[in-house]
Amino acid sequence: MKIAEEVTFGAGLLNRLAEIRGNQGAIEDRIKKGRILPLWRGKPLLRPDLDGRQSLAFLSADHAVLQDRLDRCVYLGDTETSPVFAVDISDLTPEGELPGADEFLDLSLQHLTGTPEDHSFGELRGVMAQLTQLEAEIAATARGILEWHRIHRFCANCGEMSDVIMSGWQRRCNSCGRMHFPRTDPVVIMLITHGNSALIGRNENWPPRMYSLLAGFMEPGETIEAATRREVFEETGVRVDRVDYLASQPWPYPASLMIGTRGLATTTDITLDPIELEGALWVSREDMLEVFAGRHPDIAAARKGSIAHFLLTNWLADRLD
Repeated sequence: MKIAEEVTFGAGLLNRLAEIRGNQGAIEDRIKKGRILPLWRGKPLLRPDLDGRQSLAFLSADHAVLQDRLDRCVYLGDTETSPVFAVDISDLTPEGELPGADEFLDLSLQHLTGTPEDHSFGELRGVMAQLTQLEAEIAATARGILEWHRIHRFCANCGEMSDVIMSGWQRRCNSCGRMHFPRTDPVVIMLITHGNSALIGRNENWPPRMYSLLAGFMEPGETIEAATRREVFEETGVRVDRVDYLASQPWPYPASLMIGTRGLATTTDITLDPIELEGALWVSREDMLEVFAGRHPDIAAARKGSIAHFLLTNWLADRLD
């Protein structure tokens, strides 16, 4: 797709400068003049703009809450205006209602002491479509790398605690010498079409009426095309012939790369896998327009900002080339 990089999180505007990650002097100099994005339980600090949209809220290195946490900061890269870092402050207890454990989307807000009253930690999926392209990339990168550190503290080879090195982009086990690097799990997400209709499905844990494109993890030794055909057949029994790549989206929940494809179906009968899906159906362009307008009685659109929403929007607009 010519407009593939317009997808949320996918702009590629952050200059990551991987070559300086091991230069401690350069990193220390950057952190003094840089901006630091704090995250609490994976939720970035946010502030409202004048137009009411949410933006990322950054702290400077001299902020009180960061004084004993500067060594935890991960260098994300440089923007045109400043270096950018991220830091996990989940060990703090912020003000405000704590999130519920079973919510599909955490709508609770937490306030960080020492910041303006309108600054709060908010769920990224709830505001991702409001952020600028650069802010969305920063937030996704920050959440992804900090979550990797949270769940990979111990060496997978020997079980000992590992150390953070390279400005947060590697972990090293001092016991066995094994090096560990952030991982990304490839996931195919498929716009499957037949004539004038697209195939959509829903998980039983989603909000009522919400449908999205089919998706699934790629397996070792599998191509993107093969994974697309396999996942669609396993979940719905629909056979797919030609498969084309469309766009990709980093998805830090916890560490996926959503690989958007288009597949042309050769069959239309649906045989549902009830373990994977609660429902699946073919929807015509005309009905999908009603879905996106919020007028369809039985179907709600995929979340705005997701690659599913992006692909379906551009399918409706005939902009998949």
